[in-house]
Amino acid sequence: MTTRTRRAFTLFQLLLILALLAVLFALALPAIAQARLKALRNQSSNNLRQIAIALQSYHDVYGTLPPGNDDNNISGFAHVLPFIEQQNVYQMIDFKKSIDDKDNAAARKVELKTFLNPLDKIKSVSADYGATNYLLCAGSKPALVNNDGVFGQNSKVKITDIVVGSGTSNTMIAGESLKGDGGVKATTVKRQHVLLKKDDLKGIKDEAGVKDWENNKNIAADRCASWMDGRFLQGTFTATRTLNDEKPDVSCAGFGGLSGLRSENDNVFILFADGHTRSVSAKVKLEVWQTLGNYKSEKALPPDF
Repeated sequence: MTTRTRRAFTLFQLLLILALLAVLFALALPAIAQARLKALRNQSSNNLRQIAIALQSYHDVYGTLPPGNDDNNISGFAHVLPFIEQQNVYQMIDFKKSIDDKDNAAARKVELKTFLNPLDKIKSVSADYGATNYLLCAGSKPALVNNDGVFGQNSKVKITDIVVGSGTSNTMIAGESLKGDGGVKATTVKRQHVLLKKDDLKGIKDEAGVKDWENNKNIAADRCASWMDGRFLQGTFTATRTLNDEKPDVSCAGFGGLSGLRSENDNVFILFADGHTRSVSAKVKLEVWQTLGNYKSEKALPPDF
């Protein structure tokens, strides 16, 4: 009877194989991380595109785009809920009552993934509100009322209005931003801002809020707390500060103020009126930013902004 011996790996060979696998895995980790980051960034861009489709669908039905903020401080996002397959949430909202009314409490708490950037490590600003990472552009001037953007106070802009102005491919209508961190001390302008009174909005200057920030006064950190709230730095922003501006954003009791979009890196996705998105660098100049936010502007944009 012939006996056969089975060849096996030696302990040294096994250790060598494991070491090679560990090296290969370590080499692959950066690529895996990069691919995951890209996928999440694409998800944020896709969210903006879904918002664009919803806004266009709303326009097709009602003949105008929704207001950025209405008389009851309900946002444009709330008005387009039926067009992002959220009819049930839409029916929960009493549009004849204030967003702060107790009858709208249940709707305020609903979290909607379409309005959340998966890259933002802060998922919620308050347990009483469903947050957002996207803001509608009210224009290039501080106040929400009588602004020159598509989503101001009680705005009812038509697509044809944009076409004869800057054009739909050159008009910014929304962008991604970071949520507030709930802090009460000035630590980062990316997530906190200065809260002033409504009267401070009149004649507001670019240096507004800087001294408050330096002195740790009037600090707020509830930006983007609610997709349902159309007030300034909740559902709307103005193109009055550049992306990741070193100066703090300033809200004048939600009626308007100074703001720019905020990100953890040097880029944000913005949405244009024709439905396309673009990643914009923090190097963009304020004049360009203001032109993008003003649908009535006839200024030419630099090709490489």
